Amino acid sequence: MEDKPLAPGLYLVATPIGNLEDITLRALRVLRLADKIACEDTRQTQKLLNHFSIATPTISYHAFNEASRAEELTESLKAGARIAVVSDAGTPGIADPGSQIAQAAIRAGVPVFPIPGANAALSGLIASGLSADRFTFHGFLPSKQGARRSLLEALPRPTAEDSTPTTHIFYETPHRILETLADLEGIFSPDQPIVLARELTKLHEEFLRGTAASVRTALASRAQVRGEMVLMFAPRAEASASETRRPTISEAVQFIMQRDSLSEKDALKRVARERNIGKSDAYRELQREQSRAKYL
Repeated sequence: MEDKPLAPGLYLVATPIGNLEDITLRALRVLRLADKIACEDTRQTQKLLNHFSIATPTISYHAFNEASRAEELTESLKAGARIAVVSDAGTPGIADPGSQIAQAAIRAGVPVFPIPGANAALSGLIASGLSADRFTFHGFLPSKQGARRSLLEALPRPTAEDSTPTTHIFYETPHRILETLADLEGIFSPDQPIVLARELTKLHEEFLRGTAASVRTALASRAQVRGEMVLMFAPRAEASASETRRPTISEAVQFIMQRDSLSEKDALKRVARERNIGKSDAYRELQREQSRAKYL
């Protein structure tokens, strides 16, 4: 049976995130019939193409040349080319290059075709056991602790008016996962339920389900942690006014200073350690609290 002709336009093609069997028949046809394949890493994509005996020419299209390459590819598309875009794994445009060329093609009046397939965030979500009725994908968390904590602290929590939980989905790297879990403990609580999906669709696929503290302890006990990860959790409702309020950093510092006869500096170090936050973050929050207190 001969392949159907491929219409001119831009094709955003999802590729396997680990298991080559996850490639779709449609994706293979598009990759075979396209005039050119724009790849996040041509060497990585070539492995996939060689496996399926596809000889379509490739060109690099990654985070460092995305803007200039999008302009170049759009000119070819306007002339009637059929161009496929792939990332190293998963769906282009989802935490990977792809959105800029799609926007440029749309502005130029070129048809854009999504070719669905594997995606780590959705694969993790449907097997997590968490609610998928409402979810938000955030991509990779910031690498710096201050920015990461600010993002996590800003996440909305269920209220009495809207108690439907929202599952938040993040990508995280092996070398930062322990710090991120410590941040979750400090911001939400050590008992915050989470799910961590590792090595999805691969030989050593693993789901760790438990509290932020228990998952962090489990990972910390390992000699080495490998594989990109999908971190998922649904923040619990804020404590009501009638429930016990957590002391502010200023209150906690004053309490420890009086109880243990420590200086403010040493007391602040202890509070920061107990809450799994950096000393500089704790100091900035203490300054903010003391500044607000002057005007009350």
